[in-house]
Order: sequence, then C-alpha cells, then structure tokens
Amino acid sequence: MICGTIFVLVLLCGVEAGRVLVLPGEYSHWLNMRSIVDALVEKNHSVTVLVSSSSPTVQHTQKERFNYNVFKANMKKEEASAIWSDYIHLCMNDTVTTYERVSMITRLMSNFMELVTDTCKGMLHNKDLLHMLQESHYDVLLSEPMMPCADLMAEMLKIPHMLLTYSTFSYNLERFCGQLPTPPSYVPAAAVQGHLTDHMSFTERVENMLIYIMYSTILRFSLNQLYTEIKGKPTTMCEILGKADIWLIRTYWDFEYPRPLLPNFKFVGGLHCKPAKPLSKELETFVQSSGDYGVVVFTLGSMINNLTMGKANTIASALGQIPQKVVWRYSGKTPETLAPNTKLYDWIPQNDLLGHPKTKAFITHGGTNGLYEAIYHGVPMVGLPLCADQPDNMNHMKTKGAAVVLDINTMESKDLVDALKAVLNNPLYKENIMRLSRIHHDQPMKPLDQAVFWIEFVMRNKGAKHLRVQAHDLSWYQYHCLDVLAFLLSIVALITFLFIKTCSFFFRKCF
Repeated sequence: MICGTIFVLVLLCGVEAGRVLVLPGEYSHWLNMRSIVDALVEKNHSVTVLVSSSSPTVQHTQKERFNYNVFKANMKKEEASAIWSDYIHLCMNDTVTTYERVSMITRLMSNFMELVTDTCKGMLHNKDLLHMLQESHYDVLLSEPMMPCADLMAEMLKIPHMLLTYSTFSYNLERFCGQLPTPPSYVPAAAVQGHLTDHMSFTERVENMLIYIMYSTILRFSLNQLYTEIKGKPTTMCEILGKADIWLIRTYWDFEYPRPLLPNFKFVGGLHCKPAKPLSKELETFVQSSGDYGVVVFTLGSMINNLTMGKANTIASALGQIPQKVVWRYSGKTPETLAPNTKLYDWIPQNDLLGHPKTKAFITHGGTNGLYEAIYHGVPMVGLPLCADQPDNMNHMKTKGAAVVLDINTMESKDLVDALKAVLNNPLYKENIMRLSRIHHDQPMKPLDQAVFWIEFVMRNKGAKHLRVQAHDLSWYQYHCLDVLAFLLSIVALITFLFIKTCSFFFRKCF
C-alpha cells in the first residue's frame, strides 16, 4: 500500500530534477519547442539548448532561465539567413516559369544540404564540445528533425532520444525510420499541394500511391551519404533516427484523419496554446471600436512580413469591403488601398487576439502554430497557404468544414471578400470549428503536460525501447511476410506436384 502511494506521488509530481539537452529547429519550430523548454524549467529540470552559431532565429545571446550552448559553424549567420530568405522568395514568387522554379528548387536544396552538412560537422567533429556534453551526463535529448544529426548526437552521448515533429512529406521519416504503417488506400500522403482526404476514389488512390512513390524516391536517401561520412561506415539516416524512443507529433485528432499509430507515437498538437491574456490599451480600444461586427485577425506567420505591392493592394482592398475591423500583421510598405477599418502592426499578440470574444475570423497561411491557436479558441479560418505543409494543413481544415481556402497568387479582391463573408456569415463554419475545439479540449491531459510527462517518463525509465515495435529489426521482405508467403507457396506447389505425379502414376497403371 505504501509503495503504491509513493508510486502515484512520483507520477503526479514528475521525476526528480533531470538534465535535458535540446536541439531546436528554426522560426515557428523553435517557438513551439520553446513551450516545452519553459515547462521543463518550471519543473526544476536543467535544460541546455545546443544551437549553431549560424542559427538565424534562435536568440542565443539573450539571458534565459535555461542555458544556451553555442557551437561554432563555418557558415555565417547572414549566409544561413540568406538560404531561408531564398526559401521564402520561392514560396512567394508566382511569376517564374516551370524551368526557373525547378532550377530555384534545385539550387535551394543544394544550399540547404550545405547548411545541414556544415551544422552536423560543426557539432559532431568538435571534440571539446562532445567531451563537455558527455561529462554533463544528460538524461534525454529532445530534438526537431529540422535540426540535423541530433540522432547521431544522442547515439554518441548514449542517451535516449525524443523527437518533436510534424508530419513529413508522404510520412517518409515516420514510415521508413519510425516504422509507422500508412496504408495508401485511406491515409493521404502529406504533400506540398495536398488536396486528398481519407475518402478517396480509385483515381485519387492512384494519385495518392504515385505521391508516396515520388516523395519516397526523392527524400529517402538524401542524408545517407552524410551519415556514412560522419560514422565512418555505411549508415543510413533511418538506421540511426529509428532508434528514437518517443515521437511527439504536433497534431491531434481535431486535425488528423483517423489512421494507425504505434505505441511510441504520441500526439501533442497545440502544446503552445493557452488562455488569452488582456490586450494592450491601444489594441483593446481598436478591437472594442468594432462594435457588434467584431474583428478579423490576419497574419502570414513568422517568416512572411511583407508582400508585393500588387498582392498587398488586392488584400487591402478586400479587407476594406467588410464591416469588421481588421488587425493585420504586416511590416511592408503601406498598401495604397488600405481602408480605415484595417490597422497594420509589425507584431501582434496572435494568441491573445484569437482568444478575444470579439474575434470573428482568422486569415492565415496555414502554419500549425496559428492553426492550432484558432482551433483552441474556436475561430473559423480563411486560408492563404503559401508552400511546404501549409496547403495540406488548410485542406484538413477545409475538409472538416472550418475554413475556406484560396490561392493567394491568383485570387482577386472579390474572392477574398466572398470567402470572408462565407466564414463570417455562415454559422456552419463557426459550429464546425467549435466542434474541433471541443475535441481538442476533451483530453485527459493538456498537450503540453503530455509532452512533459513523456519526457519525464523516458528519464524515469532510461528510455522507452519497450514501446518500439519489432519491425525495426525486420528486413523489408520479413516485414511484408514475403518469405513466409514464398514458403507456403512452395509447400502448395510441392503438394500439387506430388498429387499430379501420383494421379499420373495410377492413370498409367490402370489404363
């Protein structure tokens, strides 16, 4: 009885103060992971964030309650920022030809590979850094797949590895490295231009299969050569990444279509969401001036601060045609068609605005952080996806009846006005987003608490290998039971052969 009580107290209070090594991503990925870092610090865990000197967005010079450990990279911060700027330019540029776009993508992939290689070597070839990390005796390593070679670091330090991630294209990492089953008959591949759902016709299933094959071919072997070079022997990325103990997935069933999961895959979607705080006096005055019409919040995320003047004028003209007040995060040149009902800000308290009772709609690019804040607070959306996972994200919301999706490159002012009127005036959009919000809140534990629990679980148990499926140790033909099928077919063939021979023998004897 006493032992049981002590065990319950340990689960409720967490684990004794542990040491966590964090390798973050960039932009919104770091903002998301920062929520977990802060929560771990609140529970008296010692957290060290290992970051490259070339990181464009992790402000490692600031004093925090956790520690920064900065390792030297050959690439300058300005060069890394330029690569990310090229990526943003590719997302926003709709005037190039197909050949030019392919050329831009090829060059961008080459530059990203150079950035990844420089980061990995700067981290793993630094003997002083490795020695210091080994002497620190960390209990667990938490990383983002955007931060390369974190899995190699965990192997070198001989500590459990946990991933905080979002769906990769065609679930490549999840399938090949995590052994997650994704039947293409009803699991649509996460894609750049995702438009498929879990209800697919024959033609759509053919398309889905081709998307899986295409992304698998392009992305599966991209880092194997680098891993082989660093390890000094033939090594695949999935061989190392597949050793991760827990995969924390930044979604939940409010967003996902039903699909199979494994015991070491845990949903923590919306872990950064929280109740809204009061707005500043100036912003509150503007919001209250909207009267019964309410407010529309507009932002294209942490990476996009401005638009071309043509697009900005198209959007500003549309925003001026609705009776609501509009709060627009935008730091570019003021659009010529900006109306009095729209106010521009270099930065906005997005979560606090979405949680304000006067907020009626959210215009978003479809990043998961903003999308989950909208779900958390129950705000219907107009989606203007740009690139990467954003079209796929907004397609999920459109399928669930919580959003209208437009093409930002081809839309006219009238299209945006019609989309806003639909979301604002049709009660179905509000009802659907509130249904998703209820699903999100109807969990036994808050997403952030879940993330912290599983990190502490791994620390308490020195890993979570008991949750990893045996599929990691099977070859591809064993996984699909092709050897068993071949054996059974051989038995059937042998029995059939013997039966035919026996019949032939008796036939000759009798006749």
